Amino acid sequence: MIISVLAVFAYFYPDKIMAKNAERSFIMVKPDGVQRGLISDIMKRFEQKGFKLVAAKIMKADNELVKQHYIDLKDKPFYPGLCSFISSAPVFPMVWEGLNVVKTGRDMLGETDPAKSKPGTIRGDYCIQIGRNIIHGSDSVETAKKEIALWFKEEELVDWKLSGYENIYE
Repeated sequence: MIISVLAVFAYFYPDKIMAKNAERSFIMVKPDGVQRGLISDIMKRFEQKGFKLVAAKIMKADNELVKQHYIDLKDKPFYPGLCSFISSAPVFPMVWEGLNVVKTGRDMLGETDPAKSKPGTIRGDYCIQIGRNIIHGSDSVETAKKEIALWFKEEELVDWKLSGYENIYE
């Protein structure tokens, strides 16, 4: 049996290989998702997909933090209501890590408008209206970096080795 040096290295040092390919995404369960008790269902989907949770906390975000988070939407007519809603009750921000986690995470969330989301997506399974679509996910790696830095201190991000790494990644 021939085993490549890279395969042996990946087996014994999977976190070193992963570091080259990994990216992080910011995912937040919004107040409607928290109030409906959907945190664990959402986390389970990301864990079962094979992504690694590196940070999470429950918090009530102040309006200034929420305004900064959604600053790109400031000229939209729904911006004030969105900021008011997100800061009205606890949210559950998380950071997930893995290969293509940003794109795959967005696919898992479904369309922003739940009416356009397919069954099997988070919004397709749990939402009805766009204004109560229970979850936010970064739309790019660059945006994820900004959002993570906005919601989490560097020391809150935990680097750890996923024990089942070799069962998820080649």
